[in-house]
Amino acid sequence: MAENRPRFSVIVPVYNRPAEVEDLCTSLLAQTSDDFELVIVEDGSTVPCREIVDKAVARGLNARYFFKENEGRSIARNYGLERAEGDYFIFFDSDCVIPPEYFAALARELDANPLDCFGGPDAAHDSFSPVQKAINYSMTSFLTTGGIRGGKVSLEKFVPRTFNMGFSRKVYDRVGGFREMFSEDIDMSTRIRQAGFTIGLIRPAYVWHKRRVDFRKFFRQVYVFGMSRITLHLLYPGSLKAVHLLPAVFVLGVITLVLLGIFVSPWCLLPLGVYFVAVFAGALIATHSLRIALLAVPAACIQLGGYGLGFLKAFIQKILLRRGRDVNEEIAIRKGK
Repeated sequence: MAENRPRFSVIVPVYNRPAEVEDLCTSLLAQTSDDFELVIVEDGSTVPCREIVDKAVARGLNARYFFKENEGRSIARNYGLERAEGDYFIFFDSDCVIPPEYFAALARELDANPLDCFGGPDAAHDSFSPVQKAINYSMTSFLTTGGIRGGKVSLEKFVPRTFNMGFSRKVYDRVGGFREMFSEDIDMSTRIRQAGFTIGLIRPAYVWHKRRVDFRKFFRQVYVFGMSRITLHLLYPGSLKAVHLLPAVFVLGVITLVLLGIFVSPWCLLPLGVYFVAVFAGALIATHSLRIALLAVPAACIQLGGYGLGFLKAFIQKILLRRGRDVNEEIAIRKGK
């Protein structure tokens, strides 16, 4: 390794997000440790961010910009991997803002407890909108299965996600890059774990994650997450856990309670009301904001409902009816064909 080679290479795929890239670059310029490079891969954007990156470079940011045709975020990440120079590869989403101590904390933790692959939590910055903060609470709350994302209580083995994920060059040399699919980060983490590498959560290395700006986009996001869970099940039999079924159970439970409330007694809706109160109270305690707490209730319903509906649709189509993506195709993907 050359002496001037950075320890960390930050790889960020971008598609028409110049404002987000500007915020990301500004946060990286404020880092207390500069032992990293930024690799921006513009994936065929019609609104490029090159000028923003160039301005950040002029201000002292160690960054490189690449433009390629639009092929998808995984291919864009792999494009960056092939050109990155660091010992570790770090992946952020373009809508992340990085706290000043991130790389100092990451280096300190890796020196004390080396890991082959790692990830950190996400949080909401004070500047985020109330809707973004409500969505952040929903995505990180134990009441909505958010604990699987690296919260204080985890419902399954920690799985790094590409909004805040990293792995060593040794991992890349053996496992390869990302595959272009929904939930490609879960697929990558699974392949890394199956290859025998160590994976861990580094809590001090958190990011501020902007989330979706409205509930419609949030629903679409979690709906796709739900569908992709069935794809992952077909790729990795045995990977489907009880926690992944909870959103589908929520959807079926809400439907049942509503029907009982209509045809039997309104009191049958009481469990649903108790859950809404619990979400509201939890968000109020966590955020100290009445408005965010009120928004957290629909955010939680959208998260569980959207994921559950996507899960159920994919389960019916791909498992029961065996339509859509063929199981043999899933196996071919698993074998790398």
